Amino acid sequence: MEKAAVQSEGLLIPLIDLSKFLDGTPTQKLETAKAILDGFQTAGFIYLQNTPICPETCKYAFETSAKFFRLDQDTKLSHAWTTPQANRGYSAPGREKVTQLTDLSAVESLRSALPDIKESFEIGRDDEPGHPNQWPTESGEIVGFKSTMKSFFDECKALHEQVMRAIAVGMGLEETFFDKFVDVGDNTLRLLHYPSVNKNVFKINPGQVRAGEHTDYGSITLLFQDQSGGLQVRSPSGEFVDATPIENTVVVNAGDLLTRWSNDTIKSTVHRVVEPPRKVEDEAKDEYPPRYSIAYFCNPNFKDFIEAIPGTYASEAEKKYEGINSGQYLVQRLTATY
Repeated sequence: MEKAAVQSEGLLIPLIDLSKFLDGTPTQKLETAKAILDGFQTAGFIYLQNTPICPETCKYAFETSAKFFRLDQDTKLSHAWTTPQANRGYSAPGREKVTQLTDLSAVESLRSALPDIKESFEIGRDDEPGHPNQWPTESGEIVGFKSTMKSFFDECKALHEQVMRAIAVGMGLEETFFDKFVDVGDNTLRLLHYPSVNKNVFKINPGQVRAGEHTDYGSITLLFQDQSGGLQVRSPSGEFVDATPIENTVVVNAGDLLTRWSNDTIKSTVHRVVEPPRKVEDEAKDEYPPRYSIAYFCNPNFKDFIEAIPGTYASEAEKKYEGINSGQYLVQRLTATY
């Protein structure tokens, strides 16, 4: 029986020891794979502990990310996000509005009224033709930024592959079923900074959030969060539940493309980042402290055609979605976001 990382309002997000899948007995491996799949099928979210990405590596990635966001605004804007096809570079506060809306004018209206209070920097694989990463010039405390982020990107890519192998085993497929779909590494490492914010902002604007409610687009997302809190996941009852940070864990959620791929047997669950929980030590302060997180958005290779996985349907009529090219699908979704 897996421990619960989150349990409220009918939502149970399990805390799973990944080392039992990677290094355990055959029985432990199968049980862990089934627990991972079950978490994605019921909650759309899991917490993983004992992954191959060590805490020291995460800590250094967070420290390096914070150094980037301390650069002056003109320098950051010189590396501005450009197109959905590239999906690389810096997004200033208010540029992006994550939402479930698809109408571009409706998204723009929402962005103008209640912009997300965050800034981000996107990094893709470093060898994609025509879409180079926008690496900052390395001087001062930003020295080593590129090598740190490339290394972290590669470790996250490996973890993506391991989680997909667990899903395959849980579904009764060959363990390597997804390998050929994820080997290129068409993924995005997103550094996120939610600036310190006056508490009154949330009182004056009841709908104000740090990141609006949304689902993710790809296969899975690996989320590394600090201890600030604010991430919430929508429960089966419709209420949002705090996904409280647990030290040395990775929060993993399924994305919309995996939902299509699994013929709706895996859930892509709505989540958001809101006013953080009030802490006793911060009661006397007027501001909430900044929040940092790192999200690694995993996708099937952009060149691949994604259609229902064998075993998720008995006949062609039971396929709930038409097949779609991974890269085209993701560009469509990003176009509505920025």
